[in-house]
Amino acid sequence: MTSKPSIAIVGAGSLATFLAAALNDAGFTITEIIARDTPQSRRHARVLAARVGARTVTTRSAVLNTTLLWFCVPDREIRGSASALAGHLSAGAAAHKKNRVPSKVRFAFHSSGALLSRELEPFRKAGIAVASVHPLMTFGAGTHPSLTGVPFAVEGDHAATQVARHIIRKLEGESFLLSAARKAAYHAWATLTSPLLLAFLVTLEEAARAAGFTRKDARRKSLPIIRQTLANYSRLGPAKSFSGPLIRGDAGTVAKHLAALKKHPGPREVYVALARAALRGLPVKNRAGLRRLLRSV
Repeated sequence: MTSKPSIAIVGAGSLATFLAAALNDAGFTITEIIARDTPQSRRHARVLAARVGARTVTTRSAVLNTTLLWFCVPDREIRGSASALAGHLSAGAAAHKKNRVPSKVRFAFHSSGALLSRELEPFRKAGIAVASVHPLMTFGAGTHPSLTGVPFAVEGDHAATQVARHIIRKLEGESFLLSAARKAAYHAWATLTSPLLLAFLVTLEEAARAAGFTRKDARRKSLPIIRQTLANYSRLGPAKSFSGPLIRGDAGTVAKHLAALKKHPGPREVYVALARAALRGLPVKNRAGLRRLLRSV
């Protein structure tokens, strides 16, 4: 496909809001925002639809005069939403059959990082090509990340993945094909990359409290070194960015850290786990001594 397909967005949450706006800005026509039949969902959908020049509809009122359906709903809702819309599409097709008006829908995507394209099986059975298309990016409410260079994991039917990769190029992202067998491992990695990174940052705040700092002060004081560490990691890689007592093999200092965190089991547990990870994958001196110390914890 060389032209830009028309797109109906299913959902009106953070991802749907960001994606619909990004697609609209890239020149794609957004035909409908399909919301749950609740006052709050319809209200969010109306705001989004007004922004991108689309209609606000529910499953029962959707026209589906579009090339692509893109599901941006929570994982637990994808299969149910797909079944409902596929049923609505089938009923509409039967009604139009007398007038020989074929359905325009040729593709259906969802954007779950954990679930496979088979969640959209009701469309596949209707002859519609399906794919999972997951951007490796966080879309928190009120944030506006750029999609330039953002990787998208794509899995599904060949025709659908080809269209997905075409759309991603127009969004200035980067796509890669992911096998169904590796989807869960991919999402575990993605979860470590952002949500659990935030869990680690919260643990930093807890560790800072042991040193007498408030959480707010800990964030302010730690951000410069965090930013520099990420810059070093990007430019130099992990080994050349590594510093501190472990690279020096200073077991005595590590022992003092563990003693200081004894009354703070959460940060202590994370410290030990990450120290063990450093022993596995980073240039550490005095490995035998550090291993003995960490085994004793």
